[in-house]
Amino acid sequence: MATTPHARAHTRTAKQQWAGGLTAFAGVMLMIAGLLSLFRGIMAIARDDVFVTTPNYVFKFDLTSWGWIHLVLGVIAVAVSFGLFGPAMWARVAGVAIAGLVIIANFLSLPYYPVWSVVMIAVSGFIIWALCAVQPESPGMRA
Repeated sequence: MATTPHARAHTRTAKQQWAGGLTAFAGVMLMIAGLLSLFRGIMAIARDDVFVTTPNYVFKFDLTSWGWIHLVLGVIAVAVSFGLFGPAMWARVAGVAIAGLVIIANFLSLPYYPVWSVVMIAVSGFIIWALCAVQPESPGMRA
């Protein structure tokens, strides 16, 4: 069964819409994750007593240090999320990198705020999936 040019154009448009939807999803989720990380950082800097402290933790930092780490990651994540609303490859690469760093930071700060860290790890995993699932249109697909 031969594919008509109209069917190919419709398939390409559907793929482009799917890719655009996933990128928009990743951009919104990265913005939300960045804002929440930013708020978590502010909370850790301003009030250390909100978090649980664990005396024997291998990756122990001062909670103010963790606050600054989350604050910086949050600011960068929000900035990169704005780039994801346009067709910028740098934003996709940076989005995956920032989401990966958010996963690492939340894993290392797991004992201080365990449930929230697990939620942020899951959200960042979805962001990475959405950004990696979108494949740019290859020149051979254009007809």
